[in-house]
Amino acid sequence: MPRIMDYMISPCPIRIITLMVDPSKLKLQSLIIINAGHLPGRTSFRHDATFDKWAFLYIVGGSGTFQVNDSPNQKVTSGSLCLMRPGATYNYGPHPDGFWDEYYITFEGSRVGEWVDNWLVQIDHIKQIGHEDITQLNRIERIFMLMESGIPSNIDRAALLLETLLFEFMLKAHVPPENTKTQQIISIMDDIGDSLYQSFDAQETAKRHHISISTLRRIVSEYTGYPLNEYIHRLKIADAKNVLLNTDDTVKEIADALGYKDVFYFSRLFKKYVGVSPLLFRNTVQL
Repeated sequence: MPRIMDYMISPCPIRIITLMVDPSKLKLQSLIIINAGHLPGRTSFRHDATFDKWAFLYIVGGSGTFQVNDSPNQKVTSGSLCLMRPGATYNYGPHPDGFWDEYYITFEGSRVGEWVDNWLVQIDHIKQIGHEDITQLNRIERIFMLMESGIPSNIDRAALLLETLLFEFMLKAHVPPENTKTQQIISIMDDIGDSLYQSFDAQETAKRHHISISTLRRIVSEYTGYPLNEYIHRLKIADAKNVLLNTDDTVKEIADALGYKDVFYFSRLFKKYVGVSPLLFRNTVQL
């Protein structure tokens, strides 16, 4: 998706992604992403804005204000999460002569009602979740890439990833800060979890977290009960099970996406951890 210029919004190139397929072709009808975007250096301020869909804004730089209906202005800083709902009126944007860097995703579906009933709380209040954790932006980028593909099964995956992202955001906003050691372990496990669809490099992962490979292996083993390589295989196979049940992707396509260039090796691993072959798993569970 090319970046475009819109000087009414920002002096920097912006990225806007819209749903490129007929929604009826999606298997996941309870949650659909309508559009998404990245607005770096945003300077525009919106007055009396209303929406017929749900949305969130994640601010990773700059500052401004956010107002819902006639409530007092709330301060927006780097790391702020702002939720928007149908039926409300919003005034929001950076300070005059200022800017902010914004990621946004607009979505709809009956699943959102379940979130509101269970964990999506205090919708009209800004959540401070920080911006230092690179895994948050990695998840957003994965959503963008899946949406840009225009493939219905990938758009379904993007919606599921959106649910995970928002749930993690809400946990981060409400759970008291952990001690430094626990935070590091969570960061490492998130990093590994975000590497399912890319080549995993233990040395680079250890380097990012300023630890040795032996320490990385020990942390994973103590935290999960599995050796590092086995844990990564188990994560990939768990994701493969979800894809098998929710898409029409072939076993080879799933194996390739998860980094297994040998589909027979992937199938052997799948049977080792699941007990049946990928095709038998798909056909048996769906009956």
